[in-house]
Amino acid sequence: MTDHGPVLETERLILRLPRIEDFPRYAELLADEEACRYIGGHQPAGGAWRRFLQMPGAWALQGFAMFSVIEKDSGRWVGQMGPWQPFGWPGTEIGYAFHRDAWGRGYATESAVAAIDWAFAQLGWDEIIHCIDPDNLASQQVAQRLGSSLRGPGQLPAPFDGARVDVWGQTRAQWQHNRTRFA
Repeated sequence: MTDHGPVLETERLILRLPRIEDFPRYAELLADEEACRYIGGHQPAGGAWRRFLQMPGAWALQGFAMFSVIEKDSGRWVGQMGPWQPFGWPGTEIGYAFHRDAWGRGYATESAVAAIDWAFAQLGWDEIIHCIDPDNLASQQVAQRLGSSLRGPGQLPAPFDGARVDVWGQTRAQWQHNRTRFA
């Protein structure tokens, strides 16, 4: 792929398309049972590789997917964040997953602001959602900080149809109001 795609910058982070050098840290994330319990479960390296390829594939075919989130100071991959809408998904999602060593630093909220701005401006979305396991309090807190509200239980398509998810979300107009807290 010769087009390196959009690059978003925040105070501490760079959001860019996934690169092959991101895979070792991504594989660490997917090997961590605690970090993956709400995002489909942990995976050995072979399963992590197949999941890793989903994002570049979505970028190539849909023109959007989650960005790799890179710490500016260290150049280290810390997670993924961004627009996500697989076939049959309940809406236009801003999804996220972070390596455990990046937890508690505010990276999810910081990178979500950039990703939401980009999705509304570049993709023309009218609303965003977050599909969150009802037991995932940390992700619920991120959604609340962003101004999203609980819309109720959601249904994911097969093979994820057995997963329990709540749908959190907000419209473009709500984001324009909520965005002022991050100015």
